[in-house]
Amino acid sequence: MLNLFVSLELLLKLRCCLGTVCGIEWYGYAALGILTAILSFLMDLSVAKLLRAHQWLYTMLEGNVLLQFLCWTLYPACICAIASSFSHNICPFSTGSGIPEVRTMLAGFEMPHYLSLTNLFSKFLGLICTLAAGSTVFLGKVGPFVHLSTMVGGYLSNLCTLIQPAGQMLVVSAGVGVASCFGAPIGGVLFSVEVMSSHFALRHYCPCFFSAACGALTFRLLAVWGGDGETLQALFRTNFPDALPFYPLEILLFENISGYLEVRQTILKANGMNQMPVFCRKALYSGMVVFFLASLTFPHFAGHYMASKYTMKELLTSFLDSRQWTSQSHNTSEQLQPLLEWSSSGTSVYFSLVFFLLMKMWMLVLACTLPLPAGYFMPVFIYGAAIGRLIGEGAAYLSSTGVTPGQQWASVNPGGYALAGAAAFSGAVTHTLSPVLVAIELTGQFTHAVPILLATLLANALSRSGQRPSFYDALSISKRLPHLPSLKKAKIMLPLTSFGMTGLAVNQRSSGESCSWRDAQTSTVQAIWTGTRSGRRSPRTPDIVLLGAHANIVGLAYKHVGVI
Repeated sequence: MLNLFVSLELLLKLRCCLGTVCGIEWYGYAALGILTAILSFLMDLSVAKLLRAHQWLYTMLEGNVLLQFLCWTLYPACICAIASSFSHNICPFSTGSGIPEVRTMLAGFEMPHYLSLTNLFSKFLGLICTLAAGSTVFLGKVGPFVHLSTMVGGYLSNLCTLIQPAGQMLVVSAGVGVASCFGAPIGGVLFSVEVMSSHFALRHYCPCFFSAACGALTFRLLAVWGGDGETLQALFRTNFPDALPFYPLEILLFENISGYLEVRQTILKANGMNQMPVFCRKALYSGMVVFFLASLTFPHFAGHYMASKYTMKELLTSFLDSRQWTSQSHNTSEQLQPLLEWSSSGTSVYFSLVFFLLMKMWMLVLACTLPLPAGYFMPVFIYGAAIGRLIGEGAAYLSSTGVTPGQQWASVNPGGYALAGAAAFSGAVTHTLSPVLVAIELTGQFTHAVPILLATLLANALSRSGQRPSFYDALSISKRLPHLPSLKKAKIMLPLTSFGMTGLAVNQRSSGESCSWRDAQTSTVQAIWTGTRSGRRSPRTPDIVLLGAHANIVGLAYKHVGVI
């Protein structure tokens, strides 16, 4: 008992000493960034071990195509089936991206199960299994890691009661997740700000950047300690020339391709997100889909033309290579390492890139239906890099052959095109501009900042022109999560509820609750309001779109309908 009092006294003295330096909440922000970075490092380390084991087993079976096929397909299929079963049985809320749920919580809705330690444990292990499937499944970790960071922030906010309000820690933790994934504090925070939209206030910026900087620094130091790098450097090292990287016509081409493909992929993903067959259990469905995807990417089959042996990181590194593959394909004495995978059997680089883009588009849509913890930003980022690489190789070929009349182009850097394509396409899908900063921080290439920003701006303009929601908005709509009414402007099919000109009508549900819809007379509002007023209920829409506080609805009804 005496030891307990001594320990409490020491803790109080330590708290007083720390409080004299700065507010105690800032230590909580630093702890949030450090803990999230440690989780990211442990996850990357575990995934690297599992991927290395798979590659080692596949190499050891060299010479037996049947055993190699079974190894290539059953390994990821079993891992994903285990992850799906594990996530569903322990915590069903751990599947998916997690960003729509985080947005809902930041909007003020209570979702306690999504911040539990059980969900944290289940999502962490399930995400490791998903990433261990490699480029076969072609999924990332950005979205789930934002959710993991939010769960850590929620736990820390419960421990540190001095942080007021408690929701501020959740807002800060949402900005730390992306920064801890790549070690990109500025782009990570701005990406979270854009994705979370109006949930950020000015007072949150300083804690967000502070916590993200702590997380990014910890992530880089752990990478150096783990032997992944000799010093603090860009995650994807590049060496781009300082010459003019792009030309006006090519920037317009980036804009059109990225915007068009964003519209198509958003429609496909939004329509097929929750179309899992009801006759299958989740584990069986995950195993079957992953087995099918792995069969297509088998290196002795279609994967031979898709560089399927590359991991996600190796795919992005190969696309960002500044050297021209087409010029090296004719030089048999010295071939580049990326070219050996993209043109291993003498096939054209252009054919491999086009085949990769066509196959990965529908394969990614199919992978999005898996009931697994998975992120979608990194696959979209790599897909955009492939688009840019294809355009860059085409521009390099035209430059070398002198097809373009009028002027002699300088040496074309296809890696710069890949970087611009990655930022433009991911920005178009998410309706954000922060992928520009993420791309710059990942590669350290500030010479291409202006062309990349211009391409991303044009791609965003095209993707928003059709009044379509972003990918995360489409997820919120498909999951029927409560969301802010700003989404109604992006989704024309959502019913608009208003007082006055369009009118408001109400309907009595079978359960006795009241709902409202568009284009009806306001004369019926008074009757239904009188009927529901005794039960303290207000008319509402069936789509769970947030209309406002009770006082706002009462005021609008009083103004347009009269005294009720």
